[in-house]
Amino acid sequence: MQSLALSKKTSVAEIIICNPFDGSFVGTISETSADSVNLLLERANRGAQIARSLPRHRRSAILEKAAATVEAHKEDFALLIVREAGKTITQARKEATRCVNTLKLSADEAKRNAGEVIPFDSYAGSESRQGWYTREPLGIITAITPYNDPLNLVAHKLGPAIAGGNAILLKPSELTPLSAIKLVEVLLESGLPEEVITIAIGGADLGKALVSAKDVRMISFTGGFTTGEAIAKSAGIKKLAMDLGGNAPVIVMENSDFDAAVEGCVSGAYWAAGQNCIGTQRILVQRPIYERFKTEFVAQTAELKTGNPMEADTDVGPMISEKAVSRAAAMVERAIAAGATLLCGHKPSGTLYPPTVLENVPASCGLWNEEVFAPIVILRPFDELDEAIQLANSPEYSLHAGIFTNDLEEALDAANEIDAGGVMINDSSDYRFDAMPFGAASNTAAWDVRAFGLPMKT
Repeated sequence: MQSLALSKKTSVAEIIICNPFDGSFVGTISETSADSVNLLLERANRGAQIARSLPRHRRSAILEKAAATVEAHKEDFALLIVREAGKTITQARKEATRCVNTLKLSADEAKRNAGEVIPFDSYAGSESRQGWYTREPLGIITAITPYNDPLNLVAHKLGPAIAGGNAILLKPSELTPLSAIKLVEVLLESGLPEEVITIAIGGADLGKALVSAKDVRMISFTGGFTTGEAIAKSAGIKKLAMDLGGNAPVIVMENSDFDAAVEGCVSGAYWAAGQNCIGTQRILVQRPIYERFKTEFVAQTAELKTGNPMEADTDVGPMISEKAVSRAAAMVERAIAAGATLLCGHKPSGTLYPPTVLENVPASCGLWNEEVFAPIVILRPFDELDEAIQLANSPEYSLHAGIFTNDLEEALDAANEIDAGGVMINDSSDYRFDAMPFGAASNTAAWDVRAFGLPMKT
């Protein structure tokens, strides 16, 4: 850790990291003072000069070596994720695997997308001219990551920034900073110059100082809407890339593979104890199969084991804090008071919140309109696809959506008409491939081709 520290002058206090499940001690880390931002920027500016001078093959080699190291130590990373974030060990192992993929993808991109030759002779008057452009590093990028994917979301920030020849000011969640620090250590061991990444850990004052600094050329943020709005107001003239949460709908058509739809929706709803920006929150089921779907979905939900994330058969681990549980429970209580029907769950105990299902949730409720970020699902029937799409689009935002159908035309209509960054065909909203475009700037459809009898490549 010595290589990641600037000096004692940058620290104001110690942050204690505890296991969300049992409160046991995991580690401590020095909090970074907001007053030390000038020192951080001095280091980051040196890092920016060093990073832009690294040739593409060197950036790629560093990322490839880091990927190999994470691959070799996946179990250590997974155990750390469980201890500081509360993910189940099965889910943590998958996150570590995704981190490897993210670093490899970044290594590949380091060698590509360098620029383009422009055909000036395409236009009269420029026949004797030639032109081209190159893609150059921005400089310093401030990257702010949340607690729910403490390793792979950090890799999503660091990998592309390094591939592009930039320096990074990294502010991981103060709730789960240890996975981020461990990944940075791996990158340094893989040959990345120390100054290229500067870690700063702290609260809102530190974040505001980092995003408002004029030397910062871009902000990459994953988190909530309120924080995103605050960043946008204080950032000044900078590039902004933000993933600000979701309220994912999944449509289940009468003609779909019923068992696959139920299984997919259960998995998509409760991954990471529902603390998942693309997790399934609203399930819209065509009326002829609604009662059957409800019965089976509730039954499978009730069978899920909630508890110790270190046990391999645990399906749903703890939420990040009792405060998060209280917020989720309060949203459910307000929905019930407004007329919603509780089908199962809603029995909080400490940081554990068992999978919860409701129906008859009024569209005026926060549970319908806002990101719940908890293992809570709403069921609602519909008659025609147009109605389902309208219901899917009724909240203000959705990163991902899904539809289960055996009708190709319905699948295409849903992919075109649902307002979401990605629409999963015959899978829940929770499907994510790290090479896919992600966020509202894209409209991606991911297909399970088996549903339509299309050929599979082997």
